[in-house]
Amino acid sequence: MKVYTTQPFQVIYSLFEHEYLGYLFESFVVQVNSKGQLTLQHQNISAKNADEFAARLDAEDFKLIQLIDQIQQDAVLKRFSTNKKKLSPIDFFLKTYDAEKGDKAIQEDISHYIQVRMGKILELLRHDKMTFIMGKDGEPTWRRIKLAPERATVLFHFMRNDDNTHYFPTLRYDGQKLDFQYRNASLICYEPAWLLLNDVVYSFEKDVDGKKLQPFLNKRFIVVPRSVEENYYSKFVAPLVEQFDVRPKGFSIRDERYEPSPFLKFSEIAAAEAPAAVRVTGNGEGRAERGAVVSSKILFDLSFKYGDYMVQAQEAKRISVSMEKTSDSYIFHKLIRDVNHEKEFVKELSKRALEVKNGQAVLDKSDAFSWLNSNLQGLEELGFTVQQCEKSSKNYFIGEITLDVGITEKNDWFDIYGTVSFGEFQVPFIKLKNHILTKNNEFMLPNGQVAIIPEEWFTQYIELFAFSEGEDHLTLKKHHMALVNDLQNGNLATITMSRKMEKLREFETIEDQPLPVGFVGELRPYQKAGYNWLHFVQNYKFGGCLADDMGLGKTVQTLAMLQHRKESGADTASLLVMPTSLVYNWINEAQKFTPNLRILNYTGTYRDKSVEQFNNYDVVLTSYGIVRLDADLLLSYYFDYIILDESQAIKNPDSNTSRAVRSLKSRHKLILTGTPVENSTMDLWSQMSFINPGLLGNQHFFRNEFLKPIEKEKDEQKTRKLHALIKPFILRRHKSQVAKELPAKIEHTTLCKMTEEQEHAYEETKSYYRNKILTSLEENGPGNTQFMLLQGLTKLRQIANHPLMTDTGYEGESGKLKEVLRMTKNVVAKGHKVLIFSQFVKHLDIIKKALDEREITYTYLDGNTKNRHEQVERFQTDESIRVFLISLKAGGVGLNLTAADYVFILDPWWNPAVEAQAVDRAHRIGQQNTVFTYKFITKDTVEEKILALQNRKIQLVTDLISTDETVIKSLTKEDIDNLLS
Repeated sequence: MKVYTTQPFQVIYSLFEHEYLGYLFESFVVQVNSKGQLTLQHQNISAKNADEFAARLDAEDFKLIQLIDQIQQDAVLKRFSTNKKKLSPIDFFLKTYDAEKGDKAIQEDISHYIQVRMGKILELLRHDKMTFIMGKDGEPTWRRIKLAPERATVLFHFMRNDDNTHYFPTLRYDGQKLDFQYRNASLICYEPAWLLLNDVVYSFEKDVDGKKLQPFLNKRFIVVPRSVEENYYSKFVAPLVEQFDVRPKGFSIRDERYEPSPFLKFSEIAAAEAPAAVRVTGNGEGRAERGAVVSSKILFDLSFKYGDYMVQAQEAKRISVSMEKTSDSYIFHKLIRDVNHEKEFVKELSKRALEVKNGQAVLDKSDAFSWLNSNLQGLEELGFTVQQCEKSSKNYFIGEITLDVGITEKNDWFDIYGTVSFGEFQVPFIKLKNHILTKNNEFMLPNGQVAIIPEEWFTQYIELFAFSEGEDHLTLKKHHMALVNDLQNGNLATITMSRKMEKLREFETIEDQPLPVGFVGELRPYQKAGYNWLHFVQNYKFGGCLADDMGLGKTVQTLAMLQHRKESGADTASLLVMPTSLVYNWINEAQKFTPNLRILNYTGTYRDKSVEQFNNYDVVLTSYGIVRLDADLLLSYYFDYIILDESQAIKNPDSNTSRAVRSLKSRHKLILTGTPVENSTMDLWSQMSFINPGLLGNQHFFRNEFLKPIEKEKDEQKTRKLHALIKPFILRRHKSQVAKELPAKIEHTTLCKMTEEQEHAYEETKSYYRNKILTSLEENGPGNTQFMLLQGLTKLRQIANHPLMTDTGYEGESGKLKEVLRMTKNVVAKGHKVLIFSQFVKHLDIIKKALDEREITYTYLDGNTKNRHEQVERFQTDESIRVFLISLKAGGVGLNLTAADYVFILDPWWNPAVEAQAVDRAHRIGQQNTVFTYKFITKDTVEEKILALQNRKIQLVTDLISTDETVIKSLTKEDIDNLLS
């Protein structure tokens, strides 16, 4: 019988017994009458139809329904049937459970599968869910049962007499004894036990196995004969004493408690002998550093001493029981371990980066001794006994190892000196030179002990030894200044040098610079810090990379700096190179913030190819394509600044674009990018080599010393060294770092230039409709022109997005699509999530196809989407999904999408309130981040006119307009003329 969702209903859970699978539950919805009573009208509910009844279901109901689906006989058949032919449930169960030929192994697997899920179901049902026993006629609400809110306890009794031992359990709930024997009680779950008694279902403390209670449902006690007593006591009673409460009579159980003392022993083992279950931990997590010595492993064993007992840490039991047979009875020694205290000792090891699993840890030999050298004293102060196993063939030194390296600047070189301390022994640093270069990590001390040179030294100092000269005294040439900087930044050496060279490191305390007089507006504090930093790299004649997150204002910081250059008397123009799609955004931003800057748009087929004209401008805007085409012309001009926006465009150092850009000449260089590394570390080399030639060496050196170790071997030391080299020249701020300085919402308008093919399609359509509409206005008046106007404007808006929306045969590209994909790629690459809204489903289809081609995963929602909840949940919780495509009408309200901190509006809506609703899917309670909104507007199209119309009729737009038809009716002839001009 169908249950109607328009009338009251209730979800209930019904217990029944399956012939083969035991006790199971089914889930139902039941219609409720006007008195609030359950009726006989009910319907089975499963994951397939649960969404229909979502109004009365909570999160636990959805979990319950999913679990219950998994234990139905069809689900069991699908999971466990190995027969290639499709068996019916009857055939499967008859075959599997046949008394003589049945498959016992599959029976056990099915039983475990069912019992685990029944246990989870029963736990959820305890939360005030309506639960019933199903009638024999299938009526789901035959008899109401309830689940006890607290857990019952079990006490096992053993009564030993002269002839035998009687064994039985007693149950108690809420202080009262439960009389369960011979009471038609049923165990409806075994793993762990859940007991149905007098219409109440009980669970038990300590997760008692139901098989331990089953014999006593219809039996008072079990008799253990004296002849098997000793074996029974050791095999059955001792483990029971460890796990549960036992009351003995005729023998004794003695609790024994002591303070644990930790013992950590280490021994050398071959790599192949390392226990499979133990994860190799430490520096590199078991992976030898690049160029490291291939050595044996060190096994650490943790144990605890309690009185005279030594207990292995891997033994997970809280209680250890040993049985002692006396002359006339038995004594069970119940050692109660102080598990919390033991965990504290394990935590202390974990704090010191030794992750003990199952009482053991394995480290590479060099990592192990480095760890021991650093932590031995601290461990002994905590009460640890640290010992080398007696069977080891070498006597290893364990103790503190320290290194003090100094580098002093001379006229044309650096002097290098240092001392290594192995406990009481001090060794000149130069003595380690051959060991480091030959990767020999064993150093013999004067007393015959073997000291293990810390593995990180082989990475940290191999370049220093390889580049230095001298056998008795080490010197390093000045052109290795980058290496010296790296050593100091890593606290690997004490550097003494002149004030002039020290200034390079003072960029953290950059002087504050006044904003130029001609700058209109204000900079946020972090933007002002960026402006100051641009002055710093400029003053020291370094190239800079401004790599702030998208939306943080790289453009406005750069414009402020360019305005300062103008006011400081720069005698030549600056060149700004960017993707073609960004040219108009730069022009608009410059008009807003630096209206006095003279801007030349050096793009287009009909550009004036004369560098003399540059002297009449402060800034020349051009594209990467133009630079590639006009390289010979442009390199004849000496620019004040060359600035590359979206500088990852030159990430391939061997491309014609990259070569052309590097050939240009300027006094200063700056690159702007939100993603300095897109695909490879070589991306960084190309861009950094543009702003500071030679900083990272040549390509061959960089590939061998940085790219391969970092990308293929995940070498953290090389990554750190590379970071130290480039750090002074890159300024990168993430949204999260400057969140307090940002308003809750930041809105941008991104202008997109049409491609030539797109522009041709747009102009054709505009001319066609303009002539028809204006003629109709003259002849028929505005009332009879509305439909034609709406149709024409819609087509123009679609072409502004992508001509494919109106012409399926269109083979060209779309300027807006290019820009949307570029910015989506940037946002996704930096780990952000973005909502992409369009009012046209066709437009979303085009975006979907483009994302599929680029293997960018996404969720999707339009008016036809059935599983809205699932799509939202996936986007909110799945870290691999970074993009959500949503039609504006379907997703503008009713969704909570706080996982996103970027919102793209692909086409302007007549009513900005509708756009605001879309933005508020992300910007709402629960959002922890600033939300960046980008509105994509195709330049020189009706989209720009719509924005202008909104501004002229703001009150009408805000208060009245909700549909295209409404706004069309309000348009005057002047408005129409403007829209189609």
